[in-house]
Amino acid sequence: MITVPEPNLMSRPYRGLSVQEVGFALTERALMSWIIGRKVYRRTEFIVVRHGSQGALIAVGRRDGDELFGPVRQARVLAGPGELVMLDSPYTDVGNATAMAEVAVRHRQPGVLAYVVTGKYRHVNFIWEPRPVTVLIDEVVPPHPAKLADMARQALAFDEDLPPVRLIERLISIPQLMRSAPAGRCLLPCQGAGEASAGADLQFLDRGPAYRPDWTLIGCRRSEQIFEQLYRHQPELVSFCPERSGTTALAGTRRLTKCCLTERGIRTAGMVAVVPWGARLDEVRTALAHVVTSREDDVA
Repeated sequence: MITVPEPNLMSRPYRGLSVQEVGFALTERALMSWIIGRKVYRRTEFIVVRHGSQGALIAVGRRDGDELFGPVRQARVLAGPGELVMLDSPYTDVGNATAMAEVAVRHRQPGVLAYVVTGKYRHVNFIWEPRPVTVLIDEVVPPHPAKLADMARQALAFDEDLPPVRLIERLISIPQLMRSAPAGRCLLPCQGAGEASAGADLQFLDRGPAYRPDWTLIGCRRSEQIFEQLYRHQPELVSFCPERSGTTALAGTRRLTKCCLTERGIRTAGMVAVVPWGARLDEVRTALAHVVTSREDDVA
């Protein structure tokens, strides 16, 4: 028996979707009469049926066998006219759920269940009741753009497995932390962290400058450790640790962040994933996959 789909369903891969033109009104009775017993390609799981400007979506089941074409043994009309819209979006990768959901959400209409998108290379796919999964990204700026958020977007852009994802950046501003620091000179971990602070009285830890007792270190635990090794003093510290700063998120929140104490691989706890400060793109993608697919009660 073919059941009603869960939200975010797509044809994966999109070659499992066939598009057919018909010359009759798209009523459920007419569609079922047309599809049952009809021979379809063995990879076909869904059919978008078009009649003029209207469309319908059918899920099909075939008899078992190795033939290239076989008759449909069961079917279900998932969406008829009024429940389906057809969209033209020539720059959209229709194999990518996040890209598909972005198009669908921009054209969301009351009562519509299925959004059929003609995208790059004139390829076609649909997304059913798009409900993007929200992921918070806790990151430090500068540099701009926020590197972890930018890498997450890159990872999502080529992914063909994850559900649609909506990224929300929660950025920790180094210049703002500098303004709230005690009086004295600020010491930043590296020049990249100071790009938005031109003209400020700054020095950078990675240059190993001569010690000053009036410094306030704007940094993280690793910066603090390096300071202690170099100067044999404990610094006045204003922390920008994105992992700790983001713990104010509500329970059940999906989060991606980073930590300077993680040197390779990822750390996970429930729906939170932590990548290294210098994470590779594949580490970010793996972390995103964990965050999106895990449950609140999952353990590391």
